[in-house]
Amino acid sequence: MTISSLRRSLLPFAAGTAFLITLTPATAAHAASPPPTPVQTGAQVSPAVHMDVSQPLRDMIENQQDQQGNHENHPAKPYHQPGFGKSATSGTPSSTTSAAMPATALNFDGVGNGFRGPQGTFTVNSAPPDTNLAVGPNHVVEIVNTDFAIFNKSGSTVYGPVQINTLWSGFGGMCQADNDGDPIAKYDSIANRWVISQFAITSPNPNYLQCVAVSTTGDPTGTYYRYSFSYGNQFPDYPKMGVWPDAYYITFNMFNSGGNTFLGGKACAYDRSRMLTGASATQQCFDLGTTYGGLLPSDLDGSRQAPAGSPNYIVADGAGSNQLAYWSFHTDWTTPANTTLTGPTTLATAAFTPPCNGGGTCVPQSGTSQKLDTLGDRLMYRLAYRNFGDHEALVINRSVVAGSSVGIRWYELRTSGPNSLSIFQQGTYAPDSNYRWMGSIAQDASGNIGLGYSVSSGSLHPQIRYTGRLAGDAAGTNASSTWLPAASTAAARSARSARSWSWPRYSIGPSLAGRLCRVAGWPRPPSRSRCCRSFRRRCW
Repeated sequence: MTISSLRRSLLPFAAGTAFLITLTPATAAHAASPPPTPVQTGAQVSPAVHMDVSQPLRDMIENQQDQQGNHENHPAKPYHQPGFGKSATSGTPSSTTSAAMPATALNFDGVGNGFRGPQGTFTVNSAPPDTNLAVGPNHVVEIVNTDFAIFNKSGSTVYGPVQINTLWSGFGGMCQADNDGDPIAKYDSIANRWVISQFAITSPNPNYLQCVAVSTTGDPTGTYYRYSFSYGNQFPDYPKMGVWPDAYYITFNMFNSGGNTFLGGKACAYDRSRMLTGASATQQCFDLGTTYGGLLPSDLDGSRQAPAGSPNYIVADGAGSNQLAYWSFHTDWTTPANTTLTGPTTLATAAFTPPCNGGGTCVPQSGTSQKLDTLGDRLMYRLAYRNFGDHEALVINRSVVAGSSVGIRWYELRTSGPNSLSIFQQGTYAPDSNYRWMGSIAQDASGNIGLGYSVSSGSLHPQIRYTGRLAGDAAGTNASSTWLPAASTAAARSARSARSWSWPRYSIGPSLAGRLCRVAGWPRPPSRSRCCRSFRRRCW
């Protein structure tokens, strides 16, 4: 089994909020103190393997498109211990209000089969699509396996589609030669910069690389500071990045060089301040062991930064049933010996069971016996963070068993003390027997939550839908679901691949109101990804 066939292997609102105060009579004996939270020090520090500054992206000539032809990566491999998430109780659907979600302001087709732009036409050559999106003041950058394009806010293409490694033209080495995907596109709203990244794993090993490009200005078609970071002979699968004031935090599922043995989760910090100036940069990393995978770093939304000195929060499924686990990652760039990773700390959740016997392929669709993959063994990207001034909130979601089908379990976490988190509210969105999975979630500046997801059943072609809740809604509830008209957004046919649907994402525009935009793949002829804007009459 080759590395390319395993590129994305492995990893991947219920009851209302209540306040309970229990008064316990004093006793002579003191209750045992809980064990101290583990604190790791001694971060692995390594410099970028190579760095330079590119010519303007708009002037680059596209690398020749991948000639490997159509292929499909193997389904995600489970990484949890046997029995992970098994519960006697499936996710109990939360209540639904009678209010209807607003219509989207604008929808446009993104990079997909037959998509045309100034640099040519895109042809799908792999699955899953790994759809990813970043929204800035004037542009939208969409990236998929294995191309990307840049749009203006009206949905017109201003650059692309081109292969991702076009951005590394002239860089040399694997970042220029390989176009391996698992891509990331981020907008750094603090600095008005763009970050584009993918791994390089095909060319001569043992050096596996993460290729990271940071724009030198707010123009995504301009020049970029380019870096490559090495992970030696370990395969850094499933990279997920978050923007934070002190670093670009990134997490991985690490494999051996053969791609068939899970070595554990890994969390790293890139020196953001130096990368913003094109200076030499290092990374600091911690290994979290084989118990944890599918780690997600907190990712800043909005204009208000996290409080000075706040760590980046890393969240994953817990080691046992009905749990989340989190870590606090504090990076000291001046004295790396002071860098710490504190955790895991466990948060008890409402009972749930991961779908498809812990992840895998079980979602039916109309017109075919081909089942769809839920990625139900992990939390779904992003861990969206927002500082509201009077509180800090993070939202996240996963798929769970809901009755006879699958629903979306979502959580709102809040900081509850120095470097600590608690579950403020949670719920399971499953208003009927249709299967809902692969969600993406975010909050706008008012605290409204948007939840997008895929939906399908034995009598329903796969579709993209969205729901949400207003900040003043009863805790744990969602507005009635809305979806885009079939003529322009719902899938018009069944998916031929179990993993035609993958990695959807809600992104926040950097305006005062923080409009929501979602990208997701959907299998209609021609296969497209759909950029959709929701929650307000205007997006951004």
